[in-house]
Amino acid sequence: MDFPKSSTFPPSIVLEKSMGPNPLKLCEELLDGVGLPAGSVVLDLGSGTGLTSVLMAREYGLMVYAADLWSEPGENMRFFEGMGLTNRQIVPLKVDATALPFATEFFDAVVSVDSYNYFGRDPAYLGTCLLPLVRRGGMLLFSIPGMVRDCHDDLPACLLASWTPEQLDYMHDMVWWRRNLEQTEGVQVVDMHEMACTAEAWADWIACDNDYARGDRAAVEAGALDYLNTIAVVMRRR
Repeated sequence: MDFPKSSTFPPSIVLEKSMGPNPLKLCEELLDGVGLPAGSVVLDLGSGTGLTSVLMAREYGLMVYAADLWSEPGENMRFFEGMGLTNRQIVPLKVDATALPFATEFFDAVVSVDSYNYFGRDPAYLGTCLLPLVRRGGMLLFSIPGMVRDCHDDLPACLLASWTPEQLDYMHDMVWWRRNLEQTEGVQVVDMHEMACTAEAWADWIACDNDYARGDRAAVEAGALDYLNTIAVVMRRR
């Protein structure tokens, strides 16, 4: 696939800042065709080291709040400034996804790349914690690591080469996620599909030189991507 916006990032930055399958490519594919207007106020939920936040602010002209529990705002802001952005374009925050400190209907959109499966598995989460923060007519865009088909009752050896059954319990298929999300009133699932860049994003990740990427390499090389996918979810608040 072509990723003209992601390709503006130096490869060294992507290798250094990635925390999983290439978040830039996942984010660009997720946003492609959605048409968020420049200037939209967006929550990057589970923003990690801020790669996706920079992409949205710099390449799409969005006003981004980069929210993550495990990253340091000061470190992220230095990265953002090094990428030519100011606090008028992007704001880093250290917050829990279940206790987001924003006003009702504050955001035009919420984007979550490679993180929603950590806090959104409880079907009450969407309606209780997240949806009230989005204006009516606003969008919720998720890129969720998932399974082609749920196989928790008979986990393939290739998956267990890198991950425990407890870790794999964070991964589910589209049927499971549709059932989870459609329990929430006041939101329309506009689209849900397998993302095309999954294999490419994983290849970029296992090429990284860190312990987490090396740990995942065994499963991928043993054939894990026959069982794993990435699920794009596009929703609109009614």
